Amino acid sequence: MSVLPSPQGTSEKISARSPALPSSAVQRLVGVEEGYERWAATYDQYPNPLIAREERHVAPLLPDLTGKSVLDLACGTGRWLQKLLERGARLGVGIDNSAAMLRVAGRKASIRGQLARADCLQLPFPAAIFDFAICSFALSHIQGLYQAALELGRVMKANATVVATDLHPEAHQRGWRTGFRDERSAVEIHVHPRSAEGVLRAFHTAGFECISYVSLCLGDAEEAILRRGGKAPMLADACRVPAVLVSWFRRRDNTAVEGIQ
Repeated sequence: MSVLPSPQGTSEKISARSPALPSSAVQRLVGVEEGYERWAATYDQYPNPLIAREERHVAPLLPDLTGKSVLDLACGTGRWLQKLLERGARLGVGIDNSAAMLRVAGRKASIRGQLARADCLQLPFPAAIFDFAICSFALSHIQGLYQAALELGRVMKANATVVATDLHPEAHQRGWRTGFRDERSAVEIHVHPRSAEGVLRAFHTAGFECISYVSLCLGDAEEAILRRGGKAPMLADACRVPAVLVSWFRRRDNTAVEGIQ
């Protein structure tokens, strides 16, 4: 999902086993649409330590979803939507703005027909229909975060729970980037980096209260992934950096929304 700086100062993908680049290849900065169009075909093929760390923390904390309606916002290849449905959700929907990622998700029988291409700034749902939502590693791809949080608040029921995860702001400051490499080049996907306080403020002003937010470092469980990706020399440093920010929110009963300060 992201990259960290190599000992030489260049960016290397930590999710491992991507095709080797020719020595003349240079890293290219691309927009979200182009980036995920190229990444989609191989996105699920290689272990990713950030995704592994996120799942290891979030999965045991998920509420009982039996009979509930759930939303996977910016669902990508449908990783979390599959897990939410396995936990008993009555209705599950995944939305994403990347046609390429949705094509991959649509090949998975358990979520086929439960996916839609949509912009998170204009969700194609009536108000107050979801009990639970997750937005995984996507907040920094959203330019209008407050507007997205406001729209998310519109479709969530009162007291509904939302989990939002992303690359930790400190990791970004230290040079970690969202990207990958393929046979053509190394690719960095453009993001809108934000502080933890900025994320919390956007959701608060959109009608949510923060239940908790946690900074996660990579741990022993992710060590094997880093080693397989040839990152053993930077393992110690990588595991000291807050890598993932996980925020839990509850939709307030009051539908009034505060102005942005």
